[in-house]
Amino acid sequence: MPEKSITRINVSNFGVSIIGLKELLEEIAESHGDKSDQEVAQLMLERLGAVNYIPSKARQDYGRAFVRELRKFMGQPFTEEAPRGLDVKVLGIGCSQCRALTQTVMEVLTELKLAANVDHVTDINEIARYPVMGSPALIINGKPVAVGSVPPRNKIRKWLLEADAAAGAQAG
Repeated sequence: MPEKSITRINVSNFGVSIIGLKELLEEIAESHGDKSDQEVAQLMLERLGAVNYIPSKARQDYGRAFVRELRKFMGQPFTEEAPRGLDVKVLGIGCSQCRALTQTVMEVLTELKLAANVDHVTDINEIARYPVMGSPALIINGKPVAVGSVPPRNKIRKWLLEADAAAGAQAG
């Protein structure tokens, strides 16, 4: 039995890894491209729920995300979720500095009681999509703020607070 791919998608503004999404999209694109969002969501929740943990309280959010991914896959119109909160990425192939930066970011977020989606991106192809020339790199809400070293904790704190204030200003 071939191994299924793992795809990262946004569900209610949280990054979630889904096993078998790519294969299911390829399988149902032709037969379900013209079905209602509700029918697509129901099928995808059933099929993907067999191999992924989908919290019962978040089934509706997952269903919307799955429909969005099918529409995107087929080149059909779709509604993207409006970003909320902080999106933090640490870019680096997994060296000790990269791990230290990820740990520090998570500790500072906890101290500040800020909700954030934190990803440690280790895939070199994904890292190459960002305008940085060194690692580790810290990206907050799409903006590179540090490259090549682990910044001091107080700097990370300042950047996170500024990004949170800017996100709050845009939402209001």
